[in-house]
Amino acid sequence: QVQLAESGGGLVQPGGSLRLSCAVSERPFKRRYSMGWFRQAPGNERDFVAALTWNGAATYYADSVKGRFTISIDNAKNTAYLSMNNPKPEDTAVYYCAADPQVSATVTRNFSHWGQGTQVTVSS
Repeated sequence: QVQLAESGGGLVQPGGSLRLSCAVSERPFKRRYSMGWFRQAPGNERDFVAALTWNGAATYYADSVKGRFTISIDNAKNTAYLSMNNPKPEDTAVYYCAADPQVSATVTRNFSHWGQGTQVTVSS
């Protein structure tokens, strides 16, 4: 059983910074997971934000966040992060993390495990 738990969401001012965390727990086995972040604003579909292979060999970003957001993984802690710098009001959404043991998931965006989501609101 694999569980993902996001944290770190909240209210942030435009131009500020925020870091989301996603802890991956698995019982009884522990594998390496490639990770992704997605977001869904009210009335919109869930959109891809960023993805990173478990070995750090490749990263992918949506054009809308490139240069502002950074995805990273701490394999020792089985935790992924999304560092949000210079957020904009249009970044307001529920952010979901996703995990998959297959590296290809970072390209297909087809992840097998999902978290419950954490709200991020960018407003002054």
